[in-house]
Amino acid sequence: MRSYQPDLTPPWKKSAPAPEVPAEPDLVVEEAVTGFCGAVIRCEKTAEGPTVTLEDRFGKHRVFPMAPRGFLLEGRVVTLVRPSAGGPDRPARTASGSVAVPGARARVARAGRIYVEGRHDAELVERVWGDDLRIEGVVVEYLEGIDDLPAIVHEFSPGPDARLGVLVDHLVPGSKESRIAAQVTDGNVLVVGHPYIDVWEAVKPSSVGIGGWPVVPRGQDWKTGVCRSLGWPENTGAAWQRILSSVRSYRDLEPELLGRVEELIDFVTLPD
Repeated sequence: MRSYQPDLTPPWKKSAPAPEVPAEPDLVVEEAVTGFCGAVIRCEKTAEGPTVTLEDRFGKHRVFPMAPRGFLLEGRVVTLVRPSAGGPDRPARTASGSVAVPGARARVARAGRIYVEGRHDAELVERVWGDDLRIEGVVVEYLEGIDDLPAIVHEFSPGPDARLGVLVDHLVPGSKESRIAAQVTDGNVLVVGHPYIDVWEAVKPSSVGIGGWPVVPRGQDWKTGVCRSLGWPENTGAAWQRILSSVRSYRDLEPELLGRVEELIDFVTLPD
């Protein structure tokens, strides 16, 4: 029979039990060992024990065991636990991550606008930010290219009560797009862009189910070249529908596009 062995650890050296916190989706925590900070994506039951997947602000995913005292929440050590099925209702979110407003009616359209280059850009913005745009009364229109952007801006006649935001593809130093954008100097116009050749690339490859976007040699139609490299039928319309259907929320988009669209929405909705 084993003899009783008293615990002689001084009280001040004993670790206090950490509070248990349900790992609800979108809860932002820091993993105590690695310092990885991210939002909870999902919890899973594995043979080694429960795990939690976190997504950082760059869209990177990491899986961690839900160990006791394994995470920091607002600087406090906590133990993450699987959320109960009957837990409190959490506020619904739009595809952009904003808190949904049930029953909200679309606002009368503002005089301000957001212009994007093409139909695919407009459809992607609508898919992720559509609910937000309707509440704010912001209309998105597409231009079919920006070669005539200075004239388009002049015709729009922007002002303090009618700001114009423009989203440009492939806005990188030395590009044709950057030279055209530099000609727009009106303070009531904001021209921003992402570095991708086409908005297709702003969708994360992992969301589409591919290893990465292929490099298409110069001189070839980029979209057709992508389809050819991926072994898809050379039907760019069908390819786009395949890509668009893989976008469920902002998490499926690259940060370089997310930040620019949010910037434009803020710009055109500033108080007069």
